[in-house]
Amino acid sequence: MPALTQLPGKSALFVSALLGSVIFTSCASVPQTGSKALPPSAGDTRNVNQAAPAAESVGASQSLKAEAAQVPQTRPQLIKKAAMTVIVNSVDRSIDTVTKIINNKQGDLIGLNERQPTKENARHTASIILRVPQNQLDSTLNELAKLGTVENRNITAEDVSNQLVDIQARLSNLRKTEANLQKIMDRSGSVRDVLSVAQELSNVRQSIEQIDAQLKNLQNQVAYSTITLNLEAAVSSSSPQRGLGSQIQETWNNSSNSVGEFTVGLLKLAIWLMVYSPYLLILAAAIYGLNRWRRNSQPVRPTPPAENYE
Repeated sequence: MPALTQLPGKSALFVSALLGSVIFTSCASVPQTGSKALPPSAGDTRNVNQAAPAAESVGASQSLKAEAAQVPQTRPQLIKKAAMTVIVNSVDRSIDTVTKIINNKQGDLIGLNERQPTKENARHTASIILRVPQNQLDSTLNELAKLGTVENRNITAEDVSNQLVDIQARLSNLRKTEANLQKIMDRSGSVRDVLSVAQELSNVRQSIEQIDAQLKNLQNQVAYSTITLNLEAAVSSSSPQRGLGSQIQETWNNSSNSVGEFTVGLLKLAIWLMVYSPYLLILAAAIYGLNRWRRNSQPVRPTPPAENYE
């Protein structure tokens, strides 16, 4: 009996040892990559916690650099204006040349102010306002400089990038508000609520139109540059001698105007005399009475007797 009782105990130990060897071999056969998912031991917890923020900061900086590399660098939105004064031999021919240059550059001639010389030693001048695409500004100025001698030239630029971004953001928000209000309008409700929403929707749409007009105006100014070109003749021109016919015509006109003015003056004088005629009659009667009184008040001198010379 004692031998029988010890035998099962030895078999149990043998079975447990066999199971332990199987488990050990199975754990040894697990690939090394799976050990990364195991939780760290208590002694390594502090090192892992210290290394995690550093890894996160490195990853965050790398992600920010990647995002910055993906964002395209937009060019500044500039409103460019240029002014130039050119001394030319002939202003008339220069104006024709400027018109051809603007047509070739797909631009527009906005204004022309030409001043002919009216006095001696005066110069023939002209001021022209042009609009050309911004990418054609430099080439247009170079061609205009070939008209003659450039006296002065300047270019100014205004950056409106922030204004465009702000206007576009406001426009986007207003359109979202318009869509939300339209959804509210589509729902059934009381007449008062519908009228209130309709009024608010009308105000929002009016704001959208105004801001959209501002946006288009800025974009148009960015797309097209303005050039103010001043042309001056190199030599001052004296006033030409007028012909005989023009001189006779001018004399006739002056004489006709003089006769007309004299006739009008006589008519005005006659009207004044008619209006003041009672006072003139009274004055004439007073003068006549004064003369009669002076004559009557003088003493009568005796007439000397006639002498007989026979």
